[in-house]
Amino acid sequence: MVPQRPPLTLVGVEGAAGFPTVRITEPCVPVLNCGMLPRLMFLIPILALCAPVASAQTTPASAIDPLIASFHGKVSLYAHDLATGQVLAIDADQPVPTASVIKLGILYTALEQIRSGRAHFDDQLTLRHQDQVPGSGVLLFFDTPMTLTLKDALTLMINQSDNTAANLVIDHLGITAIDDQLVALGLKNTWLYKKVYQPPTGPMPPDQPQFGLGKTTAREMGELMERFVTCDLASNPVGSAPPAAPVTASDQELCNAALHMLRVQFFRNSIPRYLESLDTTEGESAVANKTGALDHVRNDVGAVYTKHGVIVISEFTHDNADTSWTPDNEAEVLMAKIAKIIVDAWTPGS
Repeated sequence: MVPQRPPLTLVGVEGAAGFPTVRITEPCVPVLNCGMLPRLMFLIPILALCAPVASAQTTPASAIDPLIASFHGKVSLYAHDLATGQVLAIDADQPVPTASVIKLGILYTALEQIRSGRAHFDDQLTLRHQDQVPGSGVLLFFDTPMTLTLKDALTLMINQSDNTAANLVIDHLGITAIDDQLVALGLKNTWLYKKVYQPPTGPMPPDQPQFGLGKTTAREMGELMERFVTCDLASNPVGSAPPAAPVTASDQELCNAALHMLRVQFFRNSIPRYLESLDTTEGESAVANKTGALDHVRNDVGAVYTKHGVIVISEFTHDNADTSWTPDNEAEVLMAKIAKIIVDAWTPGS
């Protein structure tokens, strides 16, 4: 007598990126009477499902978690697929040192001041010898005095992460105005505390020594990057509904200028590393990003343009054991791997 097999119940399970998988909720019992095989051939596809299967497809988090667990430092991550609404967050609300990523907040403030007529791309800035500070950039090596436009300074601040250029822009816009702009956006943990390689002035919050130049969270800086992508210059708080009115031509021109600065980024060891091999001196990248680095810190915030839409990835690492200044710094490689995992998972077939 053939043992009776419990009925199979097939239940749809939402897998990674919304793709359906199938789960069997009842155990499979083998059919022992081989004489019945011809009549049971139709069961073969179903019996194949009896092999152990995951109840959902591999998710980005399941691939990323082991990488973070083996990393010699701390990681905060926020990723948002603007086309599908998918979000991946790992310690995304933990305050972290910005390093030069805070220059995104300076750039956004510049766009707002240009938009309101308080500043202009062709404003003339004068570089003096006492303005030159060490670190990244090229203005440190130029003869002084020299004059450059606000747009030139912004471009150097983003493309080369030029610290001297950043300080010229901070002086032109006002550090208080920059922080007021960040507050107006509803960013509760994002602050620019001082000029680059300059001591803080005036009363400082107790956490300034901990964070240095500035602080933020992976989520807040990711949301700030989204505003460049969507050209949301309305100063409405992050998380609120986007403005109903269409983007004006003048606003779009400002956003395009900012995104161009970000898409010709010189530092490409992290988010863009495994996504493309373009020489950005010969054309615009499909990745608009801004990096930040200190001895124990490596950060990268970027917008990845895919054929399926834009994915914003915001990665921060700190308290890192590897303090080397090489392309294969452990944190640089980790962030590159994480970005590749996210983009591959959210853009199948790309």
